[in-house]
Amino acid sequence: MAQPIEQADDFLWDEQPEEACGIFGVYSNDEDCNAAALTYLGLYALQHRGQESAGMVVSDGTHVSVHKNMGLVSNVFNRDILDGLRGRIGIGHVRYSTTGSSLLANAQPLLARCSKGMLAVAHNGNLVNTEDLRKELENGGSVFQTSTDTEVIMNLVARHSRENLADAILKAAQSLKGSYSLVIMSKDALIGLRDPYGVRPMCLGKLADAYILASESCAFSSIGARFIRDIQPGELVMIDRDGLRSYHLPPAPSQAICIFEYIYFARPDSNIDGLNVHMARKAMGRELAKLFQHEADVVIPVPDTGLSTAIGFAEASGIPYDIGLIKNTYVGRTFIQPNQALRDMGVRIKLNPVESVLQGKRVVIIDDTIVRGTTSGKIIHLLREAGAKEVHMCVSAPPITHPCYYGIDTSVRKELIASSHSVEEIRRFIGADSLNYLSLEALYRAVEPKEGLCVACFNGNYPITIPQEESRDKFLLEE
Repeated sequence: MAQPIEQADDFLWDEQPEEACGIFGVYSNDEDCNAAALTYLGLYALQHRGQESAGMVVSDGTHVSVHKNMGLVSNVFNRDILDGLRGRIGIGHVRYSTTGSSLLANAQPLLARCSKGMLAVAHNGNLVNTEDLRKELENGGSVFQTSTDTEVIMNLVARHSRENLADAILKAAQSLKGSYSLVIMSKDALIGLRDPYGVRPMCLGKLADAYILASESCAFSSIGARFIRDIQPGELVMIDRDGLRSYHLPPAPSQAICIFEYIYFARPDSNIDGLNVHMARKAMGRELAKLFQHEADVVIPVPDTGLSTAIGFAEASGIPYDIGLIKNTYVGRTFIQPNQALRDMGVRIKLNPVESVLQGKRVVIIDDTIVRGTTSGKIIHLLREAGAKEVHMCVSAPPITHPCYYGIDTSVRKELIASSHSVEEIRRFIGADSLNYLSLEALYRAVEPKEGLCVACFNGNYPITIPQEESRDKFLLEE
């Protein structure tokens, strides 16, 4: 028997899952190349992947400089700071914490001196064997300054002191289990590495003679660079004065690209492993329209990630598309407030209804996910207050029934509403007239080819070994 659904007490608990971070790297042989400025613009384009901290490390081939802080890219850097970061090589990072607390000490890139000189590392993803590796390294004399898995990676690389840098990274990577896209910088080289399953994205671009690495291709257009190709799963690219060289880790049994890159994380103008995100989301909308069996007057998105999906839904269904919710762009993270009245105002701070679009209408609202259901319920209540006669919710993902261990900050399983409640129970809880999830089969049709996707949060089939069942919730709570 299903447990009663409890109302969450958060002021504005974000319904969508959060991603770990975005990474960027640049290498040029041109002494006049301003790596800091390029990295700043690249991180600005990747800001949607993390808003807790931002940082960069640059090198002129001899000297290495670093600046990082808590907050958005535009708050962490200014002209004076960028002018002081001189160099032709750089890596940058925007962070949302999944492993390690949200503290300045954990902000990236991490920079340390080892037998290979100064080494900087920025990481997108999440290791599932961090604690085992940390204990092993500590027993061998390693000292840790942060609680991130990125520092574990750095220590593993430093341990292979007799190898050249590329070989040291490849050997260290063979101990890693989980998801990782890495940019690593020495004083005279830039390295990119993607895990053998390819869970997190990374791509390669070029601007004049400069090579660019980034989590998403949208970062290239922001600096005028051209897309060259995706970094392949298990591929290491080494970029230095000798040009670009490619190495490969032993292949994984299969690829496992995170499906949420297409559903939610990536910017619509990005291409992830050959597929444009906007077009994939429009295809999800068309598939949702096939499942919808009600009459309606208008289809609206939950901004921003529902936009492309709602367009596809409207085109396929013939129901007019309109903007029914306006997002306050300048609202960042909100915090738990001391009284219930302020908590209840949370959604109103972030979203405002357009009453003339909604009044007296049968509304289809498109969102990307339902995690706990609390925010969905508040949005539907907002639409009804604005005069909507009916509210039909359509979700461009199947029900999330299992937590993620590869870099998405989802709740422990008991807090995932779909893990213990039926679609009808969720519909009643959020107050919708109908609730329509996209099926896994329809999602596969929208995101082709269906091979090589990680959909473990929908079916529990984890491609990479994870902690045992009895320790999984503990694993997540400690992150």
